[in-house]
Amino acid sequence: MDEVTRLLALLGFAGVAVTLVAGVVRWRMNENRRIQRGLKAVLKGDLHGFLPALGRGKGMGFNFTTNKVAVVWDDGAWGLVYALDELMGAEVIVDGLVIGRVHRGEARKALEAFVALERVALRLVFDDLTHPDFVLDLWLPEDEGRRDELAPVEAIGEANRWLARIEALLRRPMNTRRPAPAPVVAAPASQPIPNPEPGRETEPFPPLAPLFSRLADQDDDEAPWDEGEDEEEARRALR
Repeated sequence: MDEVTRLLALLGFAGVAVTLVAGVVRWRMNENRRIQRGLKAVLKGDLHGFLPALGRGKGMGFNFTTNKVAVVWDDGAWGLVYALDELMGAEVIVDGLVIGRVHRGEARKALEAFVALERVALRLVFDDLTHPDFVLDLWLPEDEGRRDELAPVEAIGEANRWLARIEALLRRPMNTRRPAPAPVVAAPASQPIPNPEPGRETEPFPPLAPLFSRLADQDDDEAPWDEGEDEEEARRALR
């Protein structure tokens, strides 16, 4: 009886362990989390904005600490990273028509009311010759019946929200900061002092005359009161 009880307990513990392992594997293999891990690996940091295209294994994310934007595909196995200044705009595409868009330096085209029948997608445009755009399909007809599917109206609303967020990003001033000039450090006594303004010569100040130099020079000549005695003797000789 004790052996049967021990065997049943072992089987129960084994079943619980297998269930926990399966749950952890399923949690880690979730498409949404795999895309997030791929974006974090590409950005080498945290995600401050994240949009997945579930069912396609694609996604995009932002890191505002490093001012980077990344896109991934194949459930996060592959990805590209761009500087935030390289993001030129975005477009909402419904059934092959651009119904809303925003581009850097242009006025935003408002999203028009539309009913999707074939496709809802968000297209990102980058200033890159090799990979100039990236398309996220937010809804396709084959998504029907999937647990995490977005309805066409919800997909259009999500694309519109991201269009507004990207417009706010594009309005931010581009990074035009220049590195601060190096400080001027006092040169050693054996070296000349560098000229702080290029193209302009620096001349040394003339040496200051020694104090009371005029009086010191007069020590070698006759005293001023001796000049009067000499003149008096000359007058007497003339008389």
